Amino acid sequence: MKPVLFCLTQAGADLARKLEGELHGYRPRVAGADVAFDDAAAHLAALFAAGRSIVGFCAAGILVRAVAPLLEHKRDEPPVVAVSADGRFAIPLLGGHRGANRLAHHVAAVLGGQAAVTTAGDVSLGLSLDEPPAGWRIANIDAVKQVAAALLTGQSVRIDGAAPWLEALPQDEAAQTTIRVTAHKPAAGSNALVYHPPVLAVGVGCERGTPQAEIESLIATTLEEAGLAAGAVACLVSIDVKSDEVGLLAAAETLGTPARFFAAPILAAEEPRVTQASDYVRATVGTASVAEAAALAAVGPAGTLLAPKRKSTRATCAIAQSPVPLDASKIGRARGHLDIVGIGPGSAAWRTPEASEALAAADCVVGYGLYLDLVADLIDGKQRFETGLGHETGRVERALDLAAEGRRVALVCSGDAGIYALATLAFERLEAGAPERRRIAVRVCPGISALQAAAARLGAPLGHDFCAISLSDLLTPTATIEQRLRAAADGDFVVALYNPASERRRSLLPLARDIFMAARGADCRVACARNLGRDGEIVSIFRLGDAWVESVDMLTLVMIGSTSTRAFAMGGQQRLYTPRGYAAKETP
Repeated sequence: MKPVLFCLTQAGADLARKLEGELHGYRPRVAGADVAFDDAAAHLAALFAAGRSIVGFCAAGILVRAVAPLLEHKRDEPPVVAVSADGRFAIPLLGGHRGANRLAHHVAAVLGGQAAVTTAGDVSLGLSLDEPPAGWRIANIDAVKQVAAALLTGQSVRIDGAAPWLEALPQDEAAQTTIRVTAHKPAAGSNALVYHPPVLAVGVGCERGTPQAEIESLIATTLEEAGLAAGAVACLVSIDVKSDEVGLLAAAETLGTPARFFAAPILAAEEPRVTQASDYVRATVGTASVAEAAALAAVGPAGTLLAPKRKSTRATCAIAQSPVPLDASKIGRARGHLDIVGIGPGSAAWRTPEASEALAAADCVVGYGLYLDLVADLIDGKQRFETGLGHETGRVERALDLAAEGRRVALVCSGDAGIYALATLAFERLEAGAPERRRIAVRVCPGISALQAAAARLGAPLGHDFCAISLSDLLTPTATIEQRLRAAADGDFVVALYNPASERRRSLLPLARDIFMAARGADCRVACARNLGRDGEIVSIFRLGDAWVESVDMLTLVMIGSTSTRAFAMGGQQRLYTPRGYAAKETP
């Protein structure tokens, strides 16, 4: 996840916006934050406990005091970086060996400042031995201290294996201190510091529904018999029809490696190099090999098959090695992800952290142009696909197609994604669509709906039973809408009317008014809430019998009270609430 940009002042937030991250702002002083907080110390402690990287635009002491009670072991602490008020200095306070030094250098580079790194290895050696490049792993972390101590006292080391990032270290073939770079498990009793480069690809084939435990056991056995280290695994690979295989995906997560997938023709092209081909597999999925072919495809033409296909009851596994470290993001295709994101009415203060995280994590976003503009700060630099109103199906189709290609997609909706929004259309298209679409991961991120926002502005009109009805007859027959209006009126529900009127649709709102006025009387309260949570917000309360219908448009939500909804003046404004009966029940 991107780091948290922790800000106590608006000036700090303005500086933080130059960086990529999730802006957390102190509610009384910072406007437009992705996440607002009231208690700085408690918020920092919660972030630290959750393992979030923190860049604090505040005094270093504030950060230290907030997280000090949580400090245990330096290997487990997330990065914490303090940035001076003018942006001149970025100081890694904690997590220097887990990315804080690198993060401080990045912050300084973006802000035009300087990273004040104090870690001995970084200062004296120019690198941190316990912070290898992405994908590399340390087999024996306790050996780092011994090697670092030798180097800091002027000794040289012997490096067995290829590690370009270590080339600047003083080296001597006769040195007693050894660093070994290998994909194999370290020998028992060895004193060498062992790094595992990401050079192994684990190919897996399995029947539908194969348990996670069986797949993990097969992988572990295959690695063990070949003498290979799990730390050197760069990715778990398979055929694309397995991209939604629960046990396989869980096994990749246990390994701590990405799962990547290949189309059948790519695997079929590897058949000359596989050792065990199967006519049955070819007839079933279009390639005679999955485990071996996927492993070989991942490591490329220069790679070699180290562990031929091994079988369990319902799965197969093979392991291949690349001569150079692998970048898993460039291998095959990831499982596609579609987040259907409700951004609320538009205000950052009314946007959930989950929605902000989904937008920040996406590599492309799809939505109506106005809605994308409302989250422009979170999607800056991402590939953007936008359509106008009335093109909802095209919007959903584009999002599904992108996700089916292995992309991480955010489909942006206003309000709540599942309330008169695109989540339902997406699932409708998924049910009717091609099988490859159903293999993507789909998450619906809820947002504050217009009816919730309006209710909050008004007081508590939804305190008792309520319902929502859309007055758009573009998708629902007029007769059905009228039937629902009369049923809601008869049931004495508080009613939120979505899509109440447009330039062309003006007839149903007067009908709704007349239906409810006949059932509840002309004095029943009705609220019109326009541009909720955005510039130009207007919330007005009328009586049903007043002249209010002509002021309503598509940016307005209409809320009609029940016969028990009450109005009273407070602080110079009208407030609405619908009692549920607590007070009456509790009266002696």
